[in-house]
Amino acid sequence: MKTTPNVFSNNDITVTYNPCECINAERCAKELSTVFRQTVIPWINLEGDSTEKIIKQVKKCPSGALQFHVNKEVA
Repeated sequence: MKTTPNVFSNNDITVTYNPCECINAERCAKELSTVFRQTVIPWINLEGDSTEKIIKQVKKCPSGALQFHVNKEVA
């Protein structure tokens, strides 16, 4: 079954989650549970910690199911 990535944004970054790529290592939820929550919907809360910590955690995703990009302000 094909699914579309989930998209979560704040003022600084946009995080995408592709469930088809996820290997359920749960590293995100174990290491930054204030952002990657297993029992709450929406499960990604970008207000749960600093942008820097979120970026560091997304980069640790072993499957690449989590990705991010920095939002750019339009002048």
